[in-house]
Amino acid sequence: MNTISRLHAELQHMADKEKALILSRFFKTGVGEYGEGDQFLGIKVPELRKVAKRFCDLKLADIKKLLYSKVHEERMIALLILLLQYQKAKDDAPFAARIYDFYVNNMRQVNNWDLVDLSAPNIVGHYLFTHNKAVLKTWTGADNLWVRRVAMLAPFYFIRQGEFKDALVVAKLLLNDKENLIHKAVGWMLREVGKRDLVVEEKFLQQHYYKMPRTMLRYAIERFDETKRIAYLRGEV
Repeated sequence: MNTISRLHAELQHMADKEKALILSRFFKTGVGEYGEGDQFLGIKVPELRKVAKRFCDLKLADIKKLLYSKVHEERMIALLILLLQYQKAKDDAPFAARIYDFYVNNMRQVNNWDLVDLSAPNIVGHYLFTHNKAVLKTWTGADNLWVRRVAMLAPFYFIRQGEFKDALVVAKLLLNDKENLIHKAVGWMLREVGKRDLVVEEKFLQQHYYKMPRTMLRYAIERFDETKRIAYLRGEV
Protein backbone atom coordinates (compact mmCIF):
# COMPACT_ATOMS: atom_id res chain seq x y z
CA MET A 1 0.00 0.00 0.00
CA ASN A 2 1.34 3.42 -0.97
CA THR A 3 1.73 5.86 1.89
CA ILE A 4 3.10 9.37 2.21
CA SER A 5 5.85 8.02 4.47
CA ARG A 6 7.03 5.66 1.74
CA LEU A 7 6.95 8.51 -0.75
CA HIS A 8 9.02 10.75 1.54
CA ALA A 9 11.57 7.98 1.99
CA GLU A 10 11.84 7.38 -1.73
CA LEU A 11 12.37 11.06 -2.49
CA GLN A 12 15.05 11.33 0.19
CA HIS A 13 16.82 8.34 -1.32
CA MET A 14 16.81 10.06 -4.73
CA ALA A 15 18.09 13.39 -3.41
CA ASP A 16 21.22 14.90 -4.98
CA LYS A 17 22.86 17.77 -3.09
CA GLU A 18 24.79 19.12 -6.09
CA LYS A 19 21.68 19.24 -8.28
CA ALA A 20 19.74 20.77 -5.40
CA LEU A 21 22.21 23.63 -5.25
CA ILE A 22 21.92 24.22 -9.00
CA LEU A 23 18.12 24.20 -8.82
CA SER A 24 18.11 26.58 -5.86
CA ARG A 25 20.04 29.09 -7.93
CA PHE A 26 17.97 28.53 -11.07
CA PHE A 27 14.68 29.07 -9.25
CA LYS A 28 15.87 32.24 -7.51
CA THR A 29 15.58 31.19 -3.88
CA GLY A 30 17.66 34.03 -2.42
CA VAL A 31 16.37 36.76 -0.13
CA GLY A 32 13.99 39.05 -2.01
CA GLU A 33 13.81 36.75 -5.05
CA TYR A 34 10.58 35.18 -6.31
CA GLY A 35 11.45 31.73 -4.92
CA GLU A 36 12.78 32.94 -1.59
CA GLY A 37 13.07 30.11 0.92
CA ASP A 38 12.17 27.31 -1.50
CA GLN A 39 14.06 24.10 -0.72
CA PHE A 40 15.23 21.49 -3.23
CA LEU A 41 16.19 17.83 -3.11
CA GLY A 42 17.79 17.88 -6.54
CA ILE A 43 15.46 15.48 -8.39
CA LYS A 44 14.67 16.03 -12.06
CA VAL A 45 11.09 16.18 -13.32
CA PRO A 46 11.24 12.96 -15.43
CA GLU A 47 12.20 11.04 -12.30
CA LEU A 48 9.42 12.71 -10.32
CA ARG A 49 6.92 11.70 -13.00
CA LYS A 50 7.93 8.05 -12.56
CA VAL A 51 7.43 8.27 -8.81
CA ALA A 52 4.09 10.05 -9.26
CA LYS A 53 2.79 7.17 -11.38
CA ARG A 54 3.65 4.70 -8.63
CA PHE A 55 1.92 6.82 -5.99
CA CYS A 56 -1.01 8.06 -8.08
CA ASP A 57 -3.55 6.56 -5.68
CA LEU A 58 -2.66 8.84 -2.76
CA LYS A 59 -5.65 10.43 -1.06
CA LEU A 60 -6.28 14.17 -1.37
CA ALA A 61 -5.46 14.61 2.31
CA ASP A 62 -1.95 13.28 1.69
CA ILE A 63 -1.60 15.28 -1.52
CA LYS A 64 -2.44 18.37 0.50
CA LYS A 65 0.34 17.56 2.98
CA LEU A 66 2.80 17.33 0.10
CA LEU A 67 1.51 20.55 -1.41
CA TYR A 68 2.20 22.40 1.85
CA SER A 69 5.75 21.09 2.05
CA LYS A 70 8.67 23.54 1.98
CA VAL A 71 10.39 21.15 -0.45
CA HIS A 72 9.86 22.05 -4.09
CA GLU A 73 9.90 18.47 -5.38
CA GLU A 74 7.25 17.42 -2.88
CA ARG A 75 4.94 20.17 -4.09
CA MET A 76 5.77 19.20 -7.68
CA ILE A 77 4.94 15.54 -7.08
CA ALA A 78 1.69 16.54 -5.35
CA LEU A 79 0.67 18.33 -8.54
CA LEU A 80 1.85 15.49 -10.78
CA ILE A 81 -0.29 13.05 -8.80
CA LEU A 82 -3.22 15.47 -8.82
CA LEU A 83 -2.89 15.81 -12.58
CA LEU A 84 -2.89 12.04 -13.05
CA GLN A 85 -5.99 11.75 -10.90
CA TYR A 86 -7.69 14.55 -12.81
CA GLN A 87 -6.94 12.88 -16.14
CA LYS A 88 -8.55 9.69 -14.88
CA ALA A 89 -11.52 11.68 -13.57
CA LYS A 90 -12.40 13.44 -16.83
CA ASP A 91 -15.45 11.23 -17.29
CA ASP A 92 -16.41 11.50 -13.62
CA ALA A 93 -17.74 15.05 -13.39
CA PRO A 94 -18.18 15.17 -9.59
CA PHE A 95 -14.62 13.95 -8.93
CA ALA A 96 -13.18 16.26 -11.59
CA ALA A 97 -14.97 19.15 -9.87
CA ARG A 98 -13.60 18.01 -6.52
CA ILE A 99 -10.03 18.07 -7.85
CA TYR A 100 -10.57 21.48 -9.43
CA ASP A 101 -11.94 22.85 -6.16
CA PHE A 102 -9.03 21.32 -4.25
CA TYR A 103 -6.58 23.02 -6.61
CA VAL A 104 -8.27 26.41 -6.36
CA ASN A 105 -8.58 26.24 -2.57
CA ASN A 106 -4.86 25.51 -2.27
CA MET A 107 -3.66 27.55 -5.24
CA ARG A 108 -1.27 29.73 -3.28
CA GLN A 109 0.84 26.63 -2.68
CA VAL A 110 1.33 26.30 -6.43
CA ASN A 111 4.04 28.81 -5.83
CA ASN A 112 6.69 28.71 -8.49
CA TRP A 113 6.47 29.17 -12.23
CA ASP A 114 7.19 25.54 -13.12
CA LEU A 115 4.46 24.34 -10.75
CA VAL A 116 1.94 26.72 -12.30
CA ASP A 117 2.93 25.93 -15.87
CA LEU A 118 2.72 22.19 -15.26
CA SER A 119 -0.71 22.18 -13.67
CA ALA A 120 -2.79 25.26 -14.52
CA PRO A 121 -3.57 24.52 -18.19
CA ASN A 122 -4.41 20.84 -17.70
CA ILE A 123 -6.45 21.10 -14.50
CA VAL A 124 -7.83 24.63 -14.23
CA GLY A 125 -7.90 25.28 -17.97
CA HIS A 126 -9.45 21.94 -18.85
CA TYR A 127 -12.13 22.32 -16.19
CA LEU A 128 -13.02 25.92 -16.98
CA PHE A 129 -13.21 25.22 -20.70
CA THR A 130 -16.74 23.93 -20.11
CA HIS A 131 -17.58 26.12 -17.09
CA ASN A 132 -17.88 29.78 -16.19
CA LYS A 133 -14.52 31.43 -16.91
CA ALA A 134 -15.24 34.72 -15.10
CA VAL A 135 -13.07 33.64 -12.18
CA LEU A 136 -10.00 34.16 -14.37
CA LYS A 137 -10.63 37.90 -14.45
CA THR A 138 -10.93 37.92 -10.67
CA TRP A 139 -7.59 36.17 -10.30
CA THR A 140 -5.80 38.78 -12.42
CA GLY A 141 -6.34 41.20 -9.54
CA ALA A 142 -4.93 38.89 -6.86
CA ASP A 143 -2.09 40.14 -4.70
CA ASN A 144 -0.35 36.79 -5.16
CA LEU A 145 1.98 36.51 -8.16
CA TRP A 146 1.29 32.82 -8.67
CA VAL A 147 -2.50 33.21 -8.67
CA ARG A 148 -2.12 35.81 -11.42
CA ARG A 149 0.13 33.44 -13.37
CA VAL A 150 -2.51 30.71 -13.04
CA ALA A 151 -5.01 33.19 -14.51
CA MET A 152 -2.78 33.55 -17.59
CA LEU A 153 -1.64 29.94 -17.94
CA ALA A 154 -5.03 28.28 -17.50
CA PRO A 155 -6.23 29.68 -20.86
CA PHE A 156 -3.33 27.87 -22.55
CA TYR A 157 -5.75 24.93 -22.69
CA PHE A 158 -8.30 27.13 -24.50
CA ILE A 159 -5.63 28.31 -26.94
CA ARG A 160 -4.73 24.72 -27.76
CA GLN A 161 -8.41 24.15 -28.61
CA GLY A 162 -8.34 27.13 -30.98
CA GLU A 163 -10.29 29.49 -28.68
CA PHE A 164 -8.48 32.74 -27.95
CA LYS A 165 -11.02 35.22 -26.57
CA ASP A 166 -10.59 34.50 -22.87
CA ALA A 167 -6.81 34.36 -23.10
CA LEU A 168 -6.79 37.79 -24.70
CA VAL A 169 -9.13 39.17 -22.04
CA VAL A 170 -6.76 37.97 -19.31
CA ALA A 171 -3.71 39.25 -21.22
CA LYS A 172 -5.25 42.72 -21.49
CA LEU A 173 -5.96 42.81 -17.75
CA LEU A 174 -2.34 41.90 -16.98
CA LEU A 175 -0.68 44.39 -19.33
CA ASN A 176 0.25 46.69 -16.45
CA ASP A 177 1.37 43.97 -14.04
CA LYS A 178 4.64 44.81 -12.27
CA GLU A 179 6.11 41.30 -12.17
CA ASN A 180 8.53 40.06 -14.82
CA LEU A 181 7.21 36.51 -14.52
CA ILE A 182 3.78 37.79 -15.51
CA HIS A 183 5.25 39.72 -18.42
CA LYS A 184 6.84 36.50 -19.65
CA ALA A 185 3.62 34.52 -19.19
CA VAL A 186 1.49 37.04 -21.09
CA GLY A 187 4.01 37.31 -23.93
CA TRP A 188 4.27 33.53 -24.14
CA MET A 189 0.50 33.06 -24.35
CA LEU A 190 0.23 35.76 -27.03
CA ARG A 191 2.93 33.94 -28.99
CA GLU A 192 0.95 30.71 -28.64
CA VAL A 193 -2.12 32.47 -30.04
CA GLY A 194 0.00 33.68 -32.95
CA LYS A 195 1.19 30.16 -33.72
CA ARG A 196 -2.42 29.26 -34.43
CA ASP A 197 -3.76 32.55 -35.77
CA LEU A 198 -1.26 35.30 -36.48
CA VAL A 199 -3.98 37.73 -37.49
CA VAL A 200 -5.60 37.49 -34.06
CA GLU A 201 -2.30 38.02 -32.28
CA GLU A 202 -1.32 41.00 -34.42
CA LYS A 203 -4.71 42.63 -33.98
CA PHE A 204 -4.17 42.48 -30.21
CA LEU A 205 -0.58 43.69 -30.47
CA GLN A 206 -1.43 46.64 -32.69
CA GLN A 207 -3.91 47.81 -30.07
CA HIS A 208 -1.62 47.33 -27.07
CA TYR A 209 2.05 46.84 -27.98
CA TYR A 210 3.04 50.44 -27.30
CA LYS A 211 2.19 50.08 -23.58
CA MET A 212 3.42 46.52 -23.11
CA PRO A 213 6.50 45.92 -20.93
CA ARG A 214 9.53 45.19 -23.08
CA THR A 215 9.90 41.58 -21.92
CA MET A 216 6.25 40.87 -22.64
CA LEU A 217 6.53 42.29 -26.15
CA ARG A 218 9.74 40.42 -26.89
CA TYR A 219 8.17 37.12 -25.89
CA ALA A 220 5.06 37.85 -27.96
CA ILE A 221 6.94 38.67 -31.17
CA GLU A 222 9.67 36.05 -30.82
CA ARG A 223 8.54 34.11 -33.91
CA PHE A 224 8.11 37.17 -36.15
CA ASP A 225 10.62 37.80 -38.90
CA GLU A 226 13.42 40.20 -38.00
CA THR A 227 12.02 43.19 -39.89
CA LYS A 228 8.66 42.94 -38.16
CA ARG A 229 10.24 42.38 -34.74
CA ILE A 230 12.35 45.50 -35.10
CA ALA A 231 9.34 47.52 -36.22
CA TYR A 232 7.40 46.51 -33.12
CA LEU A 233 10.33 47.21 -30.82
CA ARG A 234 10.85 50.64 -32.38
CA GLY A 235 7.16 51.48 -32.26
CA GLU A 236 6.94 51.75 -36.04
CA VAL A 237 4.06 49.37 -36.69
